[in-house]
Amino acid sequence: YTDWAWTSFVVFSISQSTMLVVGAIYYMLFTGVPGTATYYATIMTIYTWVAKGAWFSLGYPYDFIVVPVWIPSAMLLDLSYWATRRNKHAAILIGGTLVGMSLPVFNMINLLLIKDPLEMAFKYPRPTLPPYMTPIEPQVGKFYNSPVALGAGAGAVLSVPIAALGAKLNTW
Repeated sequence: YTDWAWTSFVVFSISQSTMLVVGAIYYMLFTGVPGTATYYATIMTIYTWVAKGAWFSLGYPYDFIVVPVWIPSAMLLDLSYWATRRNKHAAILIGGTLVGMSLPVFNMINLLLIKDPLEMAFKYPRPTLPPYMTPIEPQVGKFYNSPVALGAGAGAVLSVPIAALGAKLNTW
């Protein structure tokens, strides 16, 4: 569980930082309105509150959905956009760096406030997939010694030099 928690924290930190920076910078550069990153983060926070309320109404505990902390990082992004005097590259580099460093810290503090994530993981496990959605084992290595596969591989490897030779011969 701890490996899963750490991996998901890292993946979500990267994806949420990127989502916030790319969306907000794109919007700020095309509208020229500072303060839009905070607006963007507020909308995402409200959407997550709605999702948290929906899960809570289904009988899950309040801690089941953790609302990520976007707003302070977005405020830093807006501040860097304002401080760089509309220099696009500085806004992206400085603001993106500030968000990339601050968002994981804020979210780590947020995750430490959950009372018992291990109990939550075992008490409310993920539902099992129905039979029609269970993944089929890939047939890796089944055709390893097949003459068809050997011919296809050799054809793929040799096609580039043969095409280059044909192009060279065609220029005469």
